[in-house]
Amino acid sequence: MTVRVQTEDFDLSTEVAALRAQNPKVGAVACFVGTVRDLNEGATVETMELEHYPGMTEKSLERIVDAARERWPGTDVLIIHRVGKLVPLDQIVLVATTSAHRGNAFASCEFVMDYLKTHAPFWKKEKTEHGERWVDARVTDDAALERWGLDAGNAKAE
Repeated sequence: MTVRVQTEDFDLSTEVAALRAQNPKVGAVACFVGTVRDLNEGATVETMELEHYPGMTEKSLERIVDAARERWPGTDVLIIHRVGKLVPLDQIVLVATTSAHRGNAFASCEFVMDYLKTHAPFWKKEKTEHGERWVDARVTDDAALERWGLDAGNAKAE
């Protein structure tokens, strides 16, 4: 399975080993692990709660995987995204890509993460010392996606 949305934590080594084992042509693996920070916009983060629409979220993530595979044929992709209540230092997301060569592995990993940040239907609510607040999308995330030739409002595979 290339896309999982779950409450449970994941083990990076186990997930990468399983992804690599699928293809003997793999010469490179690139990974990104996003974690909960203890500080955001000047406020101490006590917890972060991630919500999603089951079914819709997985389909959105699968479209992102398909877009990466279309751009970099022969690339395998794994996305694991956690939901529920998390605390600082908890892992939120794993994006891992494999390819015959490092350039495609790095590029596809970064592409998937940029696309995910702007188009995956997740909502984040932080609890800080000032109360609870929803985390807004960042302009920098839209700019990151645009460098791939995708519009942040309507990203599609080329």
